Amino acid sequence: MLVNIQTQSKVITYAGCITQMYFFMVFLEVDNFLLTVMAYTVIMNPRFCGLLVLLCWILSVLHALLQSLMVLRLSFCTHVEIPHFFCELNQVIQLACSDTLLNDAVMYLVTVLLGGGPITSIIYSYSKIVSSIRAISSAQGKNKAFSTCASHLSMALLFYGTGLGVYFSPAAAQSSPSSATASVMYTVVTPLLNPFIYSLRNKDVKGALRRLFGGKL
Repeated sequence: MLVNIQTQSKVITYAGCITQMYFFMVFLEVDNFLLTVMAYTVIMNPRFCGLLVLLCWILSVLHALLQSLMVLRLSFCTHVEIPHFFCELNQVIQLACSDTLLNDAVMYLVTVLLGGGPITSIIYSYSKIVSSIRAISSAQGKNKAFSTCASHLSMALLFYGTGLGVYFSPAAAQSSPSSATASVMYTVVTPLLNPFIYSLRNKDVKGALRRLFGGKL
């Protein structure tokens, strides 16, 4: 984006597009897996959570590498225009001049496994948490717990809802402005809101900010 603003050009090279797509998928999948791990941190010890985070990175890198290598096998015309604000996997595959059946099959399969699996796991986890919260006797404690869970779950549903909607929508819809708008939700909006949802509720972070600004928070 900064290069586009500086050069007043939206042109990106083939290698640049593949590189952008690779790193986007790495960080998207890391976010995906971490949202799932965070839903279970209460019932896991820190060491096991650390191993899960490491596993998240390994799976994300391997998945992004697989998808990028599969795109490299496709052939493209000399000049193509991506109807999007970045090189998203499904948009790039649609522009290929060669057969994309295998790419589409792998993309949809991985989306089901890495998208549907975690969101189902998160919803199950929060259903158990809600059951535990209902057993809390204090009304104030219930409200505080429900507030925290609701904010976490809303971010997860926004992330998965828009992401899965983009990748499972028809090909014609994926090229529409609404698809780009949905992509903004899980690539820009949720990452911007995450610090407020996950960090500013933390007592240690609040204490550090109080010491930094010397006031109340």
